[in-house]
Amino acid sequence: MIRNFRVSTRSSVPMGQSKSEHIHVASSQCSSCEQPDVPLAVVEEILLNLPEHQVVRVCRLVCREWKELVDSAAHWRERCRREGIQPCDASRPPEDWRLFYFMSKKGRHLLKNPRADDDFHGWEIVQNGGDHWAIEENRKPFPDDTVTKCFVTSYRLCLKQQLIDLKKEGYNGAFMDHLQPHIKISDWYAPRFDCGCQYEICVELLDERKKTIKSFQPEKVLFQQWNDEPWCQMTHVFKDYGHGVRFLRFTHGGADTQFWAGHYGIRVTNSSVEIYPAAEK
Repeated sequence: MIRNFRVSTRSSVPMGQSKSEHIHVASSQCSSCEQPDVPLAVVEEILLNLPEHQVVRVCRLVCREWKELVDSAAHWRERCRREGIQPCDASRPPEDWRLFYFMSKKGRHLLKNPRADDDFHGWEIVQNGGDHWAIEENRKPFPDDTVTKCFVTSYRLCLKQQLIDLKKEGYNGAFMDHLQPHIKISDWYAPRFDCGCQYEICVELLDERKKTIKSFQPEKVLFQQWNDEPWCQMTHVFKDYGHGVRFLRFTHGGADTQFWAGHYGIRVTNSSVEIYPAAEK
């Protein structure tokens, strides 16, 4: 039981500190404090209504009882329940509910420089045929008007790839093996209207030795000359892929099919790789 505590929000903020809620806990040995005992369930309800980062960085350090509450699986399981965050597969509940909670809310793209905003930074050029890869302004309206650039291929095969180290991105082996979170890939591609071209993609889930466990490699997409095709989206979700996934390799590209000098081949942009530990709402 936590004795003699009060929770107060101070309006004055000392110089150098950010303005936020401050939790004040009076010592049980303080003779000037006469507050009655507060049930631990009430304390937990208070913690559940505070921001998760504040609970970990501040409240957890208040006293032993609060640390035990914040470190408990029950606290993070209840946070998940209240926010509707549940595992993709209910038969595989998380072993670490706090890690599951934070990784589920992380929600960021794992590919670097997917929109050609930073030249070819983050990409490894695997094949650079014809007049090589290039970057251009989008010739066709893109569904998201913030995407203004694309990578462009030439008259012989152009391929580029990224290798994602899942552990470096925060997804350790035990987390991946036990939960097997859904891995969603997306890629956007479009032809020029005046030249035929082809598009291809291959995404592989790799073990620690970079050997393929699962792969997604659909048939090449061909476009005829004088087409009126808009931007197209290629998507795939990896599920139930088994143990051992430690890396992901994303490769895409193509070429024009008429061998025209310059950059008349397929355009690609706004690629993404996202991991979903929790079921999508």
